[in-house]
Amino acid sequence: MVVAYGVANLLQSIAAANTDLHQGFSPRLLWRLGQHRAYLFGIGFQFAAFALAFLARRDLPLFLVQSAVAAGLGVTAILGVLVLKWKLPTTEILLLALLCFGLAGLIVSAQPMPSRPMGSIGVALLGVALVVIAVGGFFAVRMHGAPGSVVLGSLAGLAFGAAAVASRPLASVHVIDGFFLADPLLYLLVGHSVVGQLLLGLAMQRGSTTAAVAAMDAAAAVPAAVIGLLFLGDSIHAGREWIAALGFVATLASVIGLSFYAEPQHHHEISHPAPPLRERVHAR
Repeated sequence: MVVAYGVANLLQSIAAANTDLHQGFSPRLLWRLGQHRAYLFGIGFQFAAFALAFLARRDLPLFLVQSAVAAGLGVTAILGVLVLKWKLPTTEILLLALLCFGLAGLIVSAQPMPSRPMGSIGVALLGVALVVIAVGGFFAVRMHGAPGSVVLGSLAGLAFGAAAVASRPLASVHVIDGFFLADPLLYLLVGHSVVGQLLLGLAMQRGSTTAAVAAMDAAAAVPAAVIGLLFLGDSIHAGREWIAALGFVATLASVIGLSFYAEPQHHHEISHPAPPLRERVHAR
C-alpha cells in the first residue's frame, strides 16, 4: 500500500505539472488530467493502494493505516530524486526519517480489532462533511502557490480521511450482497474519494508535490485517528499508549514540517509575461 501510494503521487504530480493551471473547482480538471498517460497509470496505482488500505482497515486501527498512507510521501520523494532529479534539502531528508520513526512506533502499538458499526448519526455527519469540504474547495481554488497547495491538500486530506472513516465499518463486512451495495457508507466513500482526488489534483498544480501530499496526509490522519479511537473501536496494546502517542506526534510533525519546508518541484505561469528561460527549463 505504501509503495503504491508513493508511485501514484509521483505519476499524478507529473500529469498535474504538464496540465494547464485550472482556475475553478470543476471535475473537468480530472478529464484533462486523464488525457495524460502518467495520470492514468497513477490512478491505477492509487486504486491498488486504496484496495490494500481498505483490506488493512478490516482489522487495523485507523491511526495506523492513515499514518502508513502518509509514509507513501517518503516513497514519492525518493522516486522524485531518482526519476525526476528533485533536489531534497537536508531538512526534508530529516523529516522523512522522522516520518519512518513515527510509523514504526504506531506499528508496534496498534492492536488489531474489527470495527464497530457506524450509526445513522455518523452517516449523516459524513454526508454533511462531504458538502462542507466541496464548498471549501470551491473557494480555496482561488489560492495559488504554496498556500494554495497546502490549503487544497488539507481539504483533500479531510475528504480522504472521511472516506477512510466510512471504509472502516464497510471493510468488516465479509460478504458483498444487496445490503452491502445499498449501504450509504459505500456511496459516501465514493463521493469523498472523488472530491479528494479533484482537490489533490488542484493542489499539485499550485506548487510543491511534497507540500500538497504532506498537507493531505496530515489532515487525513488526525480526524480519522480520533474518530476511530472514540467511536469505531480502534485500540492500542495495553502499556504501549505512550509509544502510540509518540509515534503519532512524530508522524504528524513530520508531514506538517514537510508542508512548510518543501521546495516547489514545478510551477505554472500565473501572469501573462513569460518567465525567464531558466524557470521554463526547470518547469519542464
